[in-house]
Amino acid sequence: MSAQVMTGLAGLAADGPPPTLRGRRVGILTHPAAILPDATQAVDVLRAIGLDVRLLLGAEHGLRGTAQAGESEPGDVDPSTGLRILDTYRQSSAELGQQLNGVDVVVVDLQHSGARFYTYESTLHDVLHACAEADVDVVVLDRPNPLGGAVVDGPVLELEYASFVGRSAIPLRHGLTLGELAMLFAKRNALPEPEIVPMRGWRRGMLFADTGLPWVPPSPNLPTAISALCYAGTCLFEGVNVSVGRGTANPFELVGAPWIDSGFAQRLRQLGLAGVVVREAYFEPTADVYAGTACCGVQLHVTEPRTFDPLRTAMHLLAELLRGWPERAEFRAAHFDLLVGTTRIREALSRGIEADRIVASWRAESAAFRDERREFLLYDT
Repeated sequence: MSAQVMTGLAGLAADGPPPTLRGRRVGILTHPAAILPDATQAVDVLRAIGLDVRLLLGAEHGLRGTAQAGESEPGDVDPSTGLRILDTYRQSSAELGQQLNGVDVVVVDLQHSGARFYTYESTLHDVLHACAEADVDVVVLDRPNPLGGAVVDGPVLELEYASFVGRSAIPLRHGLTLGELAMLFAKRNALPEPEIVPMRGWRRGMLFADTGLPWVPPSPNLPTAISALCYAGTCLFEGVNVSVGRGTANPFELVGAPWIDSGFAQRLRQLGLAGVVVREAYFEPTADVYAGTACCGVQLHVTEPRTFDPLRTAMHLLAELLRGWPERAEFRAAHFDLLVGTTRIREALSRGIEADRIVASWRAESAAFRDERREFLLYDT
């Protein structure tokens, strides 16, 4: 299928650079998923249209995308271009701002996952602050939200739980593109407004498969757009003592542990969750929790991506796990609360509150955010 959507990068290649970029020293925050449909990398596009690229910036997983979760690649010199690499991961905005000497503008081209706890949203937030401190402009080349832009769901982060897996008070599934998020972050923090090079042809109801664009994993454990859809819910299990299949062929589609048995799948199959078939699964992760240990659990086979609700599904999985294995299932409370952005969800699950009641508990706050975000929307439904 040919691409129905033209990304910001593709628009830049077709139309040439805007005045903000002409004759200026440019840095680019990017990664391997920032490509044209013909697989040309963003930095090569910028150089091909005559921009003076001086600096490459990498986020979590690194400029080349080789690093696992919680890691990045060291700052060095890129062998392909000879350009200096600035590793932004785990650096404060003040530290980043001090290292932006030699550039006048930073271009951001990152494919995010559409979930608040994916760290590219936080990197964008920090880079906007750093550039403001260094008097450097920001241009965002927009890309699709792989979860679409119509659905807003999940609890809104409470600022006392702000961290690198959530900097701002937005829902878990915010339904914004990175360009729209950049405008929201800038206004909330009284920062200079970034320039957005918008997409063409993208509509809010599109999932990634509708765009016709090639999926390149934005991080090692999101190999497909379906894994990204599941991730919006199952990443919460990283705050529980189970494996989410890191180091397998199906990360975030799998949930399991050595102490779970076939009863987990049986419990879930009886629920008739929308848009997904639950399969009893056995796997041995090669990384992270229970690496090298056989696990029993489930695999989520998403059959109808538009009706599949990753957060509601995750709440039901968590509720059944706690109900079926109360002596073995344990929250990593601090991490779970940072991921979800509040203590309320963990406390409700621990009290045995029914999953759909928990989902209903955040509807009002996510609806309020849906109203707030309207002024930043660049694309029609």
